[in-house]
Amino acid sequence: MGWIDQNLVMDQAMAAIIRNRPFESSIPQSIWTVETVSQVLRSIPRFLFQSPRSIGRQNGFRHRTPLKQRNLKQELHNARKGVLILGPAAHRDVQKVQLGLEKALEFFHWVETRCGFTHNELTCREMSLVLAKGSCNSKFLWEFLRRMSRRGLLTTPTVTCLIKCLGEEGLVNEALTTFYRMKQFHCMPDVYAYNTLIFALCRVGNFKKAKFLMEQMELPGFRCPPDVFTYTILISSYCRYGTETGCRKAIRRRIWEANHLFRIMLFKGFVPDVVTYNCLINGCCKTNRIERALELLDDMVKRGVVPNRITYNSFIRYYSVTNEIDKAIEMLRRMQGMNHGVVLPCNSSYTPIIHAMCETGRVVEARDLLVEVAEQGSIPREYTYKLVRDALESSGKIDLLDEELCTRLEDGIKGRIRQVMKVKPLLQHQTVSSFGEFDTDTVSTCDEPDVTYNSWVRALKLVIAYIRMTGKSLVRNSWVRRPKKDQEHTNEEKNFNQ
Repeated sequence: MGWIDQNLVMDQAMAAIIRNRPFESSIPQSIWTVETVSQVLRSIPRFLFQSPRSIGRQNGFRHRTPLKQRNLKQELHNARKGVLILGPAAHRDVQKVQLGLEKALEFFHWVETRCGFTHNELTCREMSLVLAKGSCNSKFLWEFLRRMSRRGLLTTPTVTCLIKCLGEEGLVNEALTTFYRMKQFHCMPDVYAYNTLIFALCRVGNFKKAKFLMEQMELPGFRCPPDVFTYTILISSYCRYGTETGCRKAIRRRIWEANHLFRIMLFKGFVPDVVTYNCLINGCCKTNRIERALELLDDMVKRGVVPNRITYNSFIRYYSVTNEIDKAIEMLRRMQGMNHGVVLPCNSSYTPIIHAMCETGRVVEARDLLVEVAEQGSIPREYTYKLVRDALESSGKIDLLDEELCTRLEDGIKGRIRQVMKVKPLLQHQTVSSFGEFDTDTVSTCDEPDVTYNSWVRALKLVIAYIRMTGKSLVRNSWVRRPKKDQEHTNEEKNFNQ
């Protein structure tokens, strides 16, 4: 019964926050526990702060993807002028965010003054995370942290979690300020705090500052020397950003710096783990340094580090792109034979080989691999299945596909897309209802349901953006850049009118 009462109290508190109503003082004081208060504070961003860089997503964006550094003053200036805000703060309702921040502070003080609850480190941490996720004014955040520090509720893990949250929101300058103010809050940074800040800097591409922090950690007698994770963060970031740029000189520079850090890491006696090796191998394979990647694989085995599926997938993708399909199959069989990291390979190991076989005309072998995937209990992507089916039809060998196998694969694909549509609903926006209901049966029975679903969502996003643009009386040329053909056509019309 106590668990039910706590859930009921949490629902009442969230209803009061969302509807902007005062909190009920008739709730018994014994109901409010540390877990209940923390859960209420944790639920405020979920309901009132839309997930960054997305509309309609329930989960946030991937924590390893590159991020653009934000400027709160510039965003506030753009919001006052009605300019469209892009990046992590896009598609957020400013009024809802402000309501969430105000009600969170009100609830934090109400539960202490009216209900006799005593805050501790956990509730202080959740409240600071709400302020960070809401991108509030830095002065309010520093003032709150200063008051909590006077009460002895601010610890190093709390500040580290706050730095991590600010880094995920793209507020790297605020994360740096929080890190440098740890001594004012009577907290001493540890290795995890340094690693968190270095990772946040690497995500926005600020390698100069990240390298400076690591060099500071390497000073003789420093209380927080770097560990394996410090080097792994920098190595993985160098490889990831090096493969994303289009400049060959920059690519060579980033990969060289990653290998240089790896050698320094070995020289200082650190033992790299499988993540470090995977980052380097993936970077070398994507930059056509296959000899170096094979050397790393051999060194990996000699040091007793067991390769996993990600390790072999880097080689499989490289050999598939370069049309060395036999070597890709050899890597696949090697992974299966030595049982490195997995019991059975998944679709990500088979898909590049199947696509390469269909492009080179080895349709029968692609069909055999597709059957092998199905026999292992996996359902391939609909694009892979359709590619093999079309290749067999064009070569006149469609009879090689069993009808029972086709039915099983198509049913699996339909079931998967139905599950995706249940977990990932459509955009929660007023404009969506004007386009009618989304027909799940029609999408699940088409050839490529994932593509159809994603196309529908993209179209709705474009319509919503266009409605917002016209509602703010924005000129199209000032909002997006026109194509050259469109600009030439407009210039011709002006000349004709003149």
